[in-house]
Amino acid sequence: MSLVTLLPFIVLIGAMFLMTRSAKKKQQAAAQMRDDMQPGTGIRTIGGMYATVKEVHADMVLLEVAPGVHAVYAKNAIGAVLDDDEYNRIVHGDVPGDSETPVVPDDASSLTGPADTDSADEARIDLGKKPEETTDAESADATTEAKADEKAENKAEGKTDGESGAK
Repeated sequence: MSLVTLLPFIVLIGAMFLMTRSAKKKQQAAAQMRDDMQPGTGIRTIGGMYATVKEVHADMVLLEVAPGVHAVYAKNAIGAVLDDDEYNRIVHGDVPGDSETPVVPDDASSLTGPADTDSADEARIDLGKKPEETTDAESADATTEAKADEKAENKAEGKTDGESGAK
């Protein structure tokens, strides 16, 4: 056998070794992260639930998922241990940092100057169906006129009230 025929097998074995080595490092880092959990830290489970650690045992942890609501989870179900700032930002909506930091708007409206609200309302096109604006008195008058016209037509044809046009 020559070295050329063995070379693909050697490369394949080397690639498999490197892949298993990186996976093993990730598993060790995750296990270390789970072992370093302390009561009071915020975590995210592998299912995406955020909770606070209350107690840590050998293979399980007691989590507070809501105030006064506790659940027991396996340590392997912990996906990430979050630092306090990130946990408070996600769960409570707290924004860390200075309140003096200027807020950058999402659009360029602040660059064009103050908006004229009257012209903006005129420029908008209303695609909705507008109802006919009639008052109750006008609609009552229209109904009375329609009935009077119908009676006039019936009298012209020789009909009286209650008679049908069929013969």
